[in-house]
Amino acid sequence: MSCAYSMMERLALGCLRAGESVIAAALDAGVRTFDTARAYGESERTLGALVAGRDVRVVTKGGMKREGAAWRPDGRARALRADLDASLEALGVPIDTYLVHAPDPAVAWSTTIRELARIASEKVVGRVGVCNVTRPQLDEALDLAPISVVQIPLGAGLDEAIRSGVVARCIERGVAIMAHSPFGGPKRASRLARDATVRAIAERLDASPYAIVLAMLLDLHPSITVAFGTSSPDHLRAALAPFPSAPARRADGVTLDDAARDALDARFGLRSALAPRRAAPTDAEVVLLMGIQGSGKSTAATAWTARGYERLNRDERGGTLRGLHAELGERLAAGAKRVVLDNTYVTRSQRWDVLRVAAAHGAIVRGIFHATSLADAQVNVIGRMLETHGRLLEPREMERAKDPSALAPNVLFRAHRELEPPELDEGFASLETIAFTRARGAGRPARFVALEAASGEHENVIVFAWRAAREILEKYAPNYVHCAHDDGPPRCWCRPPLPGLLLAYARAYHVDLARSVVVGANAAHARMAAAVGARYESVSSSAASRTSR
Repeated sequence: MSCAYSMMERLALGCLRAGESVIAAALDAGVRTFDTARAYGESERTLGALVAGRDVRVVTKGGMKREGAAWRPDGRARALRADLDASLEALGVPIDTYLVHAPDPAVAWSTTIRELARIASEKVVGRVGVCNVTRPQLDEALDLAPISVVQIPLGAGLDEAIRSGVVARCIERGVAIMAHSPFGGPKRASRLARDATVRAIAERLDASPYAIVLAMLLDLHPSITVAFGTSSPDHLRAALAPFPSAPARRADGVTLDDAARDALDARFGLRSALAPRRAAPTDAEVVLLMGIQGSGKSTAATAWTARGYERLNRDERGGTLRGLHAELGERLAAGAKRVVLDNTYVTRSQRWDVLRVAAAHGAIVRGIFHATSLADAQVNVIGRMLETHGRLLEPREMERAKDPSALAPNVLFRAHRELEPPELDEGFASLETIAFTRARGAGRPARFVALEAASGEHENVIVFAWRAAREILEKYAPNYVHCAHDDGPPRCWCRPPLPGLLLAYARAYHVDLARSVVVGANAAHARMAAAVGARYESVSSSAASRTSR
C-alpha cells in the first residue's frame, strides 16, 4: 500500500517564529492555512497584511498572556472575549477558526468553554476549538460547545496526545485534529535532520527529512492537519519541496511505502500507538492499582502479593515507568500469569502503556481505582513519613530524597491536579472503584488552639502556629508546635492548613485526633481540622462556650 499527499490544505504554517519572508514563502509554496495567536505579539498584524484578499484560512488563539519569556493561561471569559476583539482588529481578515490557547488551572474550564460557545453562537468566527487539552477536558468541552478543531502537540517524539486518548476521541467524534510541533519542538527539530532512520528514508524517497515527518503524520489519519513552524524561508521550502504545489514540483508528492511506514513506526511509534497490536487471549492477568500517592495502593499491593501476584513497582525497582512496563512485557512473555502494578497511574497516558503491553501478550487488565480524597491522602503521606523518619522532614530533605516516605506537598498537589479517573473504555477487562475508609484511632482527646485564637486559654491546650515569634509561643510552653518555614507555595507539611503539626503531635503523645477539637480563626484552620477528622470550633464559638461555663 502507498499513499501520496498532494493536498496542501492539510499543511499549515505556524506563525510564532514566522516573519514576513517566511509567510510570503509559504504563500508562494501553496500553503493556505496559517496558525497564529493573540499572544504571538505582532504576528497577527503581519499575517493579516500579507494575506488580505487571498483565499486562505486563518486560525488564531486566545486566552494566553506572554509575560517576558513566560506563558500564562488566562481562561476568564472577559479575557477570551478581549483577545478575540483584538485579534479581529489586528488581522483585518475573517477568522476561520478560533481556539482556546490552553486550559487555565486558576479558572473553571466550564467558564472558559461557555464563553467559547457564546462566541460560536454569534457567528463572528467560522469554527471554534481548543488546544493542549487532556481527554477529560476535551470531553467537557465537547459537552458545552460545538468544538470543531483540537490542536495538540503531535510529532516526532511527541505521542502524548495519542496515549492520552485525545486523538482517538477526536476521530470518534469527527473533530478535526491540528498537530503542532511535528518536528518535536525546536531542540528536537535541529536533531531530526541527523536522525539515521529519517535520513535513510529521505534519501531513498528523494525528499527532505522534514517532508518525511510531515508525510508520516498525514499518513496517520485523514482528519489530521499538520501545523509546522520555522523562521527560515529556506527551511520552509525544503520541507515543502516534494509537495505538488511547492517549488521544484513533483507530480507524485511524498509517497510512503510500507517499508517506510514500518521503519518510522519502529522509530517513533505513532502508528502502533494509534492502533495497538492485540495478541490472542491467554489466561494471564494484570492487576493495575491506580490512585494518587497516599491512596492505599501499597497496602492493597501487599494483599495481592500474598495471593501469589508478582509486584512491579518503580519505588522498589527504580528506573522509569516505561522501563517497568518493558519488564512487564518480558515477564508476560516468559509465562507470568499474575502480575500487580501499583504506581500512581493518575493519567490515561500513564495507564496506556500497561494496557498496550498486556494486550500485546494476550493478558487482561483488571483496573482498581483507589478513590481517596486529597485530605486523606495528605494524612496518609504524612503518617508514612512520621513512621519511617520519626518526624516531619525539612523541605530540602524532601527535595533530595527519592523514596515514597519523603514526598513533598507539591508532589501530591500535582498528582491530584493531573488526576484523570480511569474509564472502562481505556481497555480494562473490569474496573472497580474503592473508596478510602480510615481505621478508628486510639488515644486521648486533646484541644488544639491556633495562636490567633488562643487569647487567655493557656492550660490543657496545644497551641499551633506558623512563623510566630518564639517569645510569644514560650508562654504556652510546653504544649506548643509551630511552622517556621518561609512564605510562598508550601514546601513543608507543617504549615496550616496542611495537618503535619497535628499529626506529629498526636503520634508523639498518643492523641486521638477524631476525639479532639481544633480551635481556629480562619478557613485554613477549619480545613486543617477537617483533614484529621477533628471537631472544629471558631474563635467566636469557643469564646462563647467558655463564657457559658
